[in-house]
Amino acid sequence: MVWLKGQQLYGRRYVIERKLGQGGFGITYLAKNKKGNPLVIKTLKDEVMTNPDFSEFRDKYQRDFEQEATRLAVCRHPHIVQIENVFHEQSLPCIAMEYIQGEDLWRRVRNRSPLSEAEALGYIQQIGEALTVVHDKGLLHRDLKPQNIMVRSGVSEAVLIDFGIAREFIPNLTQTHSVHVTPGFAPIEQYDEQAHRGEYTDVYGLAATLYCLLTTKVPPPAFMRVVRDSLQPPQALNSTLSDRVNQGILTGMELQPENRPQSVSEWLRLLIPENLDDDLSSECGIDYRRLRDLLTPLQPVDQEPQPNVESGPVVGVSEKVDYRRLQDLLAAGKWKAADEETADKMLAVIGKKYWLDVTREDIGKFPCTDLRTIDRLWVKYSNGRFGFSVQKQIWQSVGGQGVYNLGVLCAFGDTVGWRVNKSWIRDDNLFYSPHAPQGHLPTVKYRYCYRLPVAPGYETYESHLWEWCDALLSRRDL
Repeated sequence: MVWLKGQQLYGRRYVIERKLGQGGFGITYLAKNKKGNPLVIKTLKDEVMTNPDFSEFRDKYQRDFEQEATRLAVCRHPHIVQIENVFHEQSLPCIAMEYIQGEDLWRRVRNRSPLSEAEALGYIQQIGEALTVVHDKGLLHRDLKPQNIMVRSGVSEAVLIDFGIAREFIPNLTQTHSVHVTPGFAPIEQYDEQAHRGEYTDVYGLAATLYCLLTTKVPPPAFMRVVRDSLQPPQALNSTLSDRVNQGILTGMELQPENRPQSVSEWLRLLIPENLDDDLSSECGIDYRRLRDLLTPLQPVDQEPQPNVESGPVVGVSEKVDYRRLQDLLAAGKWKAADEETADKMLAVIGKKYWLDVTREDIGKFPCTDLRTIDRLWVKYSNGRFGFSVQKQIWQSVGGQGVYNLGVLCAFGDTVGWRVNKSWIRDDNLFYSPHAPQGHLPTVKYRYCYRLPVAPGYETYESHLWEWCDALLSRRDL
């Protein structure tokens, strides 16, 4: 059974436009939602669910399909395809996800010959950023290749798609994973059901993808390289490549996992020039400084990065609260624990048990000393990336003051990463990472928004969030 144009799904919420494609077990459609916006509906083929030949594996196919939706839902990032909904239609499990208008990198390479070093590195940088989120969630993508990277039309923006074979992993532990490989892009450990896997598994696939983008050639399969390593250096196929990128690809595609960089961040650093004082824009146009800053672990600094932060000791004991544990957590880069500690300390200051009790009156009169101590700790240990004062600057830049304005609130949420693809993310999908958008942390109030009851006079939880932002981020003493 194939759904035809005009067919309505999920209580008329979606209308099929046309079939986009199909694989061994799945099929995808272009559809529109009630607002007329395009999206992709992915489902299992009808025969998978009804053919007796598939009965032995039907439960596994359905379980794997539904797990793909879960993996996509927890991996929120601008360079990862976003999920909108999960539902069943006539017993078929369905995923409604973002429609990316554009072409995949495989087609782009085939149509335009090798990409320039600048263009290829730009896409790889973006997908590398996305993979840091995937790996932070304890997942491996396991199917990195040009066909699974889309480029949006009109912009140089790459998006990672197809999490169908993504799996959880625990570093340095032998785990059983189904054998699913794309020859040329899968590392040797993926050919073994039981093997150690880690971020280095995706490093191989990402390096092999870069190899293909710069040469138009698919690398030889890893299992063939074990017998006779026939991998030609990419520079032998494309003489315009820099020595740095040539060696970076070869290092990322080392056969033995222990010889590869152990994380995507570590591998991407190999692509960054050692001397960033030179004018690199003429070399290949890559924003190397941004990439370096993104990949460099944040370390405690001795000076405040914000000019409006007063000098003097940051840590200490206020009239009511000791902030030394918060300082220790931030210094160690334990962002989630620090976020929770921040909420606990603010509760202690105002003498409340539950953050839901905090009102505009409470936050408007929150002691200046405590507020600035908390903010200065966050600003210091994030190198100016996180903190209430950072959020205040963003809030003011989008017009956040005065009468309730949903557009302003949404613009603020988009900027700090609390809102992705026009949807507020759930509190369990927040980015507790130094790679999170500027102003993303602390999330003290936002973490509780979905649990808030709708108070009289309020239409949505967004009103609660506005009240928090307007009360806190409009304070002159911040």
